[in-house]
Amino acid sequence: MSPPRPGRPARVKGHPVTSVLTSARPAPKASAPTTFAPKGPGFQSPGLAGPAWRRWVALVVLMLPVLLVSVDNTVLSFALPQISAALAPSGSQLLWIVDIYPLVLAGLLVPMGSLADRLGRRRVLLVGAVGFAAVSAVAAFAPTAGALVAARAGLGFFGAMLMPSTLSLLRSVFTDREERRLAIAVWAAGFAAGSAVGPIVGGVLLEHFWWGSVFLLAVPVLALLLATAPVFVPESRDPEPGRLDPLSVVLVMGAMVPVVYGIKSLAADGVTALTLAVMAAGVGAGVAFVRRQLRRPDPMLDVRLFAVPAFTGSVLVNLLSVFSLVGFLFFVSQDLQLVIGLSPVEAGTALLPGTVVMVVAGLAVVRVVRRVRPAHVVAAGLGISAVGYLVTALVAGRGEVGWISFAFVVLALGIGAAETVSNDLVVSTVPAAKAGAASAISETAYEIGAVLGTAVLGGILTASYAASVVVPRGVSAADAATAVETLGGATTVAAGLSAGRAQALLDSAHAAFGSGVVLTSAIGFVAVVIAAGIALATLRDVRS
Repeated sequence: MSPPRPGRPARVKGHPVTSVLTSARPAPKASAPTTFAPKGPGFQSPGLAGPAWRRWVALVVLMLPVLLVSVDNTVLSFALPQISAALAPSGSQLLWIVDIYPLVLAGLLVPMGSLADRLGRRRVLLVGAVGFAAVSAVAAFAPTAGALVAARAGLGFFGAMLMPSTLSLLRSVFTDREERRLAIAVWAAGFAAGSAVGPIVGGVLLEHFWWGSVFLLAVPVLALLLATAPVFVPESRDPEPGRLDPLSVVLVMGAMVPVVYGIKSLAADGVTALTLAVMAAGVGAGVAFVRRQLRRPDPMLDVRLFAVPAFTGSVLVNLLSVFSLVGFLFFVSQDLQLVIGLSPVEAGTALLPGTVVMVVAGLAVVRVVRRVRPAHVVAAGLGISAVGYLVTALVAGRGEVGWISFAFVVLALGIGAAETVSNDLVVSTVPAAKAGAASAISETAYEIGAVLGTAVLGGILTASYAASVVVPRGVSAADAATAVETLGGATTVAAGLSAGRAQALLDSAHAAFGSGVVLTSAIGFVAVVIAAGIALATLRDVRS
């Protein structure tokens, strides 16, 4: 392996912009690479020490909540048809069932990260695991769409306890730079792959069980976490944690919920006075939050980190990458099942090659980025993902599984490579003392991207479908309203119609859905092209 080329890192307030993947100069080895318990500020060890393999076991343990939370972002994609049939949600309720989890999760990641710094990261991780498992069991047996939305909100609350601790604990466990480089790459690849694995896991479960089984999946995974984390993961906390700030938490949620609601309303109903007022209230809360953080001596979220161009660019790349991925999975999962007619397992299998490619790309890019500038690697990856969206737009509505599978492979290849590099840059382009805050921001960007991917692309797709579908004459008003709401609703209504009317409704619904996929694919293409431009502009000073 050739050594990295020397370069002159950019500086922001005296801090060199370097990366654990792309350091401009060799880093010294840890003095005791085989010691499990690292030393340093903010770390409190339970006295565990042992061979090097214990660190890698700790990584495996910490990947359990990462995979679970990312899988839960998209596992519902393949359950949507069954949920539509069982609970009969409206189009708005269907989107909220998907959206409320990442919305609450994103709003609480930073405050839960602060809580973990104060109380202990492993402790908060374990509390979150217990709560997440309990609420998952409740969600599995939700009797109504409203109850499922409420349960998903609870999952977002406890999910926010799981995520912030993982990356911070990895930094404590892996003191050797080369080991930490690989561990962070595995973390990033696992998070990205988990989003893609969700539909596959959901497909397998739905083939044999009812829709609630996708929630019960969390119970054995978290039981394993609760059994192994106290043994292999050392406790870690900030010796000088910032104070919890309830008002800042309220302002974060007051900014995110109205803005996302406004985006959903714009997609469904167009511009209205109410929508504009709600979005203005959200923007106002966001401005108040930023001003409060700038005034506080110990802010909950250090917004000054965004003064580092490479940090800001990497956060935006993460957000837009997940936006594209989750939006893609939202409509492709329905296309494969409701339009093409695949079973859940068959639909999940069609996406399996892309999932494998995403993981491989995330790990392989570690070597590539040592020789090629990160800006070029990230931009190239996003450019590849843009091609995946073009393929999707060209084949939408044609019922060709092979082309959809190929489109996901291309999309996953680019996102897997880009996210690994950008996620590493988020935590390595800021001073070491700010790494915890940077990690929370990185994870928040992931969840905001998931929210917007469903809210924007899902909302536009739903609105386009509703505007284009034509219900045959003779269908009752109630059934007509259900058919216009969602593709799943049209499929359910068609099952109760005569053969001629059922075929006419399905033909119209499939055509309407296909035209909506073309539109949303075009938007996804634009989003990843913009992200590639951001990467080229903001990461140019980061040297290989």
